[in-house]
Amino acid sequence: MNIYSGYELLRLFFAYSFLGWVLETVTATLKQRKFSNRGLVNGPFCVMYGITAILISVGLQELTGFWLFWYSVIYATVTEWIGGHLIEKAFKQRWWDYSEVKWNLDGYICVPASALWGVFGYIAVRWGNGLILNLLSLFPLLLLHIVLLVLVVLMIVDITASYLLLKKKGPYLEQCAAANKQLDKVSDRLTLWITQWIERRIQKAYPKVREAQTAENTEENVFAQGCGFYKLMLLFIIGAFLGDIVETVFCRITMGYWMSRSSLVWGPFSIVWGLALALVTCFLYKYKDRSESFLFLTGTFLGGAYEYLCSVFTEIFFGKVFWDYSSLPFNLGGRINLLYCFFWGIAAVVWFKKAYPFLSGLIAKIPVKPGKIITWILTVFMCCNIIVSSLALMRYDQRAQGVKAQNKIEKWVDTHFDDARMKQIYPKAKSTH
Repeated sequence: MNIYSGYELLRLFFAYSFLGWVLETVTATLKQRKFSNRGLVNGPFCVMYGITAILISVGLQELTGFWLFWYSVIYATVTEWIGGHLIEKAFKQRWWDYSEVKWNLDGYICVPASALWGVFGYIAVRWGNGLILNLLSLFPLLLLHIVLLVLVVLMIVDITASYLLLKKKGPYLEQCAAANKQLDKVSDRLTLWITQWIERRIQKAYPKVREAQTAENTEENVFAQGCGFYKLMLLFIIGAFLGDIVETVFCRITMGYWMSRSSLVWGPFSIVWGLALALVTCFLYKYKDRSESFLFLTGTFLGGAYEYLCSVFTEIFFGKVFWDYSSLPFNLGGRINLLYCFFWGIAAVVWFKKAYPFLSGLIAKIPVKPGKIITWILTVFMCCNIIVSSLALMRYDQRAQGVKAQNKIEKWVDTHFDDARMKQIYPKAKSTH
């Protein structure tokens, strides 16, 4: 597996963001018969293209043929879907709408656009990444790094200033306006009314933009109302605990002996399950009342893509493989298999039709103030647990390579989480070195 450096990822991110901006701008201009800037903010970048390209390049580099195309479709579609929701939540607007396109889902995504994403993902992994990195390697390395860091700073300023101006909030609106005026490379008619200019530009770039209609219950006397932070955090912890119990019992039944299935060094928690339940609740909450077949298919495809990405992530960052399905039929690189993808689909149906309504009702009965205090205590505990577990896993991998502890933190980790204890916590973990 090719492990990209941080600078290589930045090169690909900005290259694809710029190419995406060019593609979107040309397409919009041809459709509207006039120039239309399709960047997310003032700079000539479509950030969603860059994020999607990085996700596909890192997560799907081992795949080829149909599977590379198919999972590019899934990852890119999910990114576009999440991006649409986040933009709507942040700006109370939709910046694209596929409602008039056949086979769309609430106007956020549609089959034709997803298929095009799949083609782009396939091209990027097979040829695009190598071509871009080779072309950029022709520039002096120091100069290239400086340019990348400058672009990162400018993009942060660009996004922050544009967001504050669109929201018309914040103590530094004049400074934001000045920053945007310096960054803008398209319009020569920028005035002091930059807020109105940005809004007009979004309307021109996204002619189908419309105000988002929201109907949220704002009862303040009910804890964790709707699908906010407190409910998602508690569901994450509950899901991590229940997932660990389910996997432990499943292994006992299928293998005949007990073994740890925890992701963390403290407590029976499976991060993969907890994060999965929190994410699926967050992004499928508005579809929880859809048919069981819809939830099953969505859970099957998204669950498989999610598990594949988790496998790649843990291998890259911790040098370990925590599960291997190579011995099971219909597996993909040993990272996922068809049977367990079906399990994800079944879990989605059971979660939204049975488990979620029950757990949501229990959470709502918690008094508001104690509920917030308990959630924050658990949040701090889980954050510390995740950090310590990550350090322990990294040292576990380094010790396997003969790397000695270099500082007090690493020595503390080696003392409290030696190889014997790590093998007990992660009995199925295999080194990739």
